Amino acid sequence: MTGRLALLCPGQGAQGRAMFDMARTDPGAGALLDTMIARAGFDAPLDDVLADDALLFSNRYAQPLVVAATLANWKALETALPAPALVAGYSIGEVAAYAVAGALLPAEAVALARMRADLMDACLRTTPRQALLSVSGLAVAAVEALLRGHDFHIAIVTGEDSVIVGGSADGADGLTRALAALGARAGLLPVEVASHTPFMGGAVAPLAAELRGRLVTDPRVPVLSGISGEPISGRGKAIEHLSRQVAEPILWRDCMDALVEAGITVALELGPGVGLSRMLQARHPQIATRSVADFRSLGGVAAWLARHVE
Repeated sequence: MTGRLALLCPGQGAQGRAMFDMARTDPGAGALLDTMIARAGFDAPLDDVLADDALLFSNRYAQPLVVAATLANWKALETALPAPALVAGYSIGEVAAYAVAGALLPAEAVALARMRADLMDACLRTTPRQALLSVSGLAVAAVEALLRGHDFHIAIVTGEDSVIVGGSADGADGLTRALAALGARAGLLPVEVASHTPFMGGAVAPLAAELRGRLVTDPRVPVLSGISGEPISGRGKAIEHLSRQVAEPILWRDCMDALVEAGITVALELGPGVGLSRMLQARHPQIATRSVADFRSLGGVAAWLARHVE
């Protein structure tokens, strides 16, 4: 069977104590993982971070660790996989996507993820308590209209009636009640900043400056822009879109639709977690989709892909 492969790079939320276990079964990936963690500049030992959810889900650790896990899995699988036709990343996963596409060195991507987290955390100085809520069961336009009175904004669009919204934590309870009154469901996410909203506006310019020094070449494989769903093949546009996305909504629904438009027939989420593969399966079941986290071994991943892609 022939097919066109897309690689999916996840965002925060699925990190855990075992997030590096499969990659470490490959010596090259294990060595790369050690190098990437060293470049992250953590002020606590990795084992301590992995054992403490308060650290593991804090921005300054979560973002570089998710990128490191994704890129370690890619390193472990790269020689066994066919060349991808597209790469897409969700939130911080878009940084990993540019490393998978060859525009960033893995260690540079992890260092950039740490810098990105620090820049976003600095935006907490103007609004100290921020929050992200997942919302489902209400059309996106109706949610957006309701947000205006609660100091919240659309952060990520994942479906016709499913979004993530971000804003001031002080308005979260009132917004949740207002959503419930309209029949929607809302839940607080374990993220400390209102990512992909105007609350992160102060991070855009310094992040662009960092990217100009680290992202030094065009991606070898097109990367889907989170804020537009278009494939990006040039360095300049990559820097622009990757910096803007910290303060603009991620259109993940559009990214999933762009995979179909590009003729993608197979998609592999590099992990950690299974969130992106589950969303894509639900929206476009004709695309054969799995996550690395679905398998018990690297060989199992390679064998599944061999059945779908030549």
